[in-house]
Amino acid sequence: MTTNWLEGVTERLIPTSLGLINVRVGGRSDGPAMVCWPSLMMDGTMWQYQYEHFAPTHRVVLIDSPGHGKSDALRKIIDLKDCSGALVEILDALDIDRCVLVGNSWGGMLAGVFPAHYPQRTAAAIGINCTASLPTTVESIWATALSTFLSLHSKMPPLAAKAARAAFAGPTAEATNPEFTEFTKFVLRDDPKSVAWALRSILIGRKDEHRRLNTIRDVPVLIIAGEEDSQFPVHVVRKMADAIEGSTFRVLQHTAHLAARENPGGVNAEIDAFLATLPATV
Repeated sequence: MTTNWLEGVTERLIPTSLGLINVRVGGRSDGPAMVCWPSLMMDGTMWQYQYEHFAPTHRVVLIDSPGHGKSDALRKIIDLKDCSGALVEILDALDIDRCVLVGNSWGGMLAGVFPAHYPQRTAAAIGINCTASLPTTVESIWATALSTFLSLHSKMPPLAAKAARAAFAGPTAEATNPEFTEFTKFVLRDDPKSVAWALRSILIGRKDEHRRLNTIRDVPVLIIAGEEDSQFPVHVVRKMADAIEGSTFRVLQHTAHLAARENPGGVNAEIDAFLATLPATV
């Protein structure tokens, strides 16, 4: 691992229909494009270990999703179609024709929907710990309570870190990975009002996308589930994969919701194996 992994990475704000979106770009400038969209409550830096692994072979783009990191605050309801449109605007601004889209949670949902809307812009898609299902009643109640609580604050309250740890870390991380459990405090940097809008949009307001996913043709898709993910259990993630004709489905043992950050070795190995089955230009 490099001491300063962001050394050599350029950063810019790109105007989109969802406001200014901050992106970090680095890696091999003439390599195929790999675009990473993070989980809710994270920014593009959650992909540090993917960047370090893939930068020698790919031009890697790390996105701060709407309302997160250095992107503009989120103050309205959005959906995955809106995110897909903003991603096209980002690709256009970076002169990227087609990309390998990698996403965790929110980003994973987008990695499913984006190839359905824009197959010509998708060389391959990789969704990690994601769903295409409607929220459960319990999930809706939990997310509604949290979003309401966060909307009352101008700074992220300490309780948010406890909620993030419960959502992101499973039994294995709690027992063996103190660095990761400490990392979940990252959420204290967030704008609570933006996170509240994102919760209403991406969790509470999400639609059933299985029919849309069933329209995907000729785009290679990998879906990865975490065995210990309490947010989107394996059977929910598998249902998403089953809706995509010809998709590849993998389960990472001893791994919870924020798999790309908790278990980067496992995630990177699955992505490597998947990309190895595709044309060398991907």
